[in-house]
Amino acid sequence: MIPEFKKILYATDLSEGARRALGYAASIANRFGAGVTILHVIEDTSPYQDSLVINILGEERWQQLRAENEEKVISIIRDRVKSFCDEVSKEMPACPFITDEILVKVGHPVEEILKTADSINADLVVVGAKGQGVVADALIGSVSRRVVRRCKRPVLVVRHEKKD
Repeated sequence: MIPEFKKILYATDLSEGARRALGYAASIANRFGAGVTILHVIEDTSPYQDSLVINILGEERWQQLRAENEEKVISIIRDRVKSFCDEVSKEMPACPFITDEILVKVGHPVEEILKTADSINADLVVVGAKGQGVVADALIGSVSRRVVRRCKRPVLVVRHEKKD
């Protein structure tokens, strides 16, 4: 059976490796006529860290700053998607994929990726990865590794291309 991809979840940490993964998500979406949901997760602070900041700034100001940060991230993601579309449009007359929505969530990245994949009923999850530390060539990134291990849906991990 040949799979049909109608909904793709592209999870990004806004790194260069994640940008490369967007190319793969866009190519697959274009080939199958799929929509792409873009997800960025802002790592949540611990309750202890929150209480320290709230004691200094006050809860209202802290919530305001968190909301502003989410708006900035959404703006950055939209700018990157537009930039990518502009690059691709040099080769094609229109941007080759449909962005269903851009989501910014606060929480643990792996948990939020898994929850979002389930909630949108994604047919494919696309993530970027880069190895860390001494064994960088042998391992993929920790978030992508945990997503692959725990996700019930197909996951495409796009390695960061090394520049020589």
